[in-house]
Amino acid sequence: MKTRRSEPVYSTAIVAGRTLFGSLRLKRSVTGVENIPTTGGAVLAMTHFGYWDFALVEWTTWLANKRRVRFMAKKSVFDKPVVGSLMRGMHHISVDMKAGAAAYAKAVEALRNGELLGVFPEAGVSASFTVRELKTGAVRLAAEAGVPVIPVAVWGGQRLMTKRHRVGFLERFGVPVSFAFGSPITVTDADDVRIATDRLRGTLQSLVDGLQKSYPVNGAGAWWQPRALGGTAPTAAESAAADAERDAARESDATTVAAPRPEH
Repeated sequence: MKTRRSEPVYSTAIVAGRTLFGSLRLKRSVTGVENIPTTGGAVLAMTHFGYWDFALVEWTTWLANKRRVRFMAKKSVFDKPVVGSLMRGMHHISVDMKAGAAAYAKAVEALRNGELLGVFPEAGVSASFTVRELKTGAVRLAAEAGVPVIPVAVWGGQRLMTKRHRVGFLERFGVPVSFAFGSPITVTDADDVRIATDRLRGTLQSLVDGLQKSYPVNGAGAWWQPRALGGTAPTAAESAAADAERDAARESDATTVAAPRPEH
């Protein structure tokens, strides 16, 4: 078995994460952990309902087989002085949305070198807590690198920190967080990436459905429960409309800033 090189920054982050989650007394339950490959590359295609999902999956994967996960994150995260230094130290991959080819090539190389690559194919947090339409990147990366896709669902992580809801400090203690690692999905260059991606979406939603049914807390009337299950979270349509309004506002602000000032 290949000896893993020492990574002080990553090891420190793992210890910090375990300390944080331990202090919060999170109640973790995991199914399908045997689907995480012990060696070789794989794309971990994850649901994204909360901002801590990446750290939760990283923590769970490490506990399972001491493997590190490399995540693809927006360049703006790497531009932050402290956070950016940590991200680079953990060998995560910076994605410049205006020039994504370089990040894509680096991700393929990492997979071919036997790394686990964490990807959020929804390309953002789903405020409806249902799996949105996926981007095709996860499937394309796996096909080009010749590695499997491992579907990963996380439920309960949104109760720690998520979009459009301020979670109280005390609300984070003792939260049950459930994980489901699905069976590996094999994709090749011969597969239609859209069809394969839609199949991945169906698998992720099925995993989420299973986690919701076995979740130990009744979510009736709760902000973190989907509307269709009796919660008060926005519907997928309402969430999409809010995202579109936010994006339009940002684009308008950017245009205003970029516009030349009139001469006097």
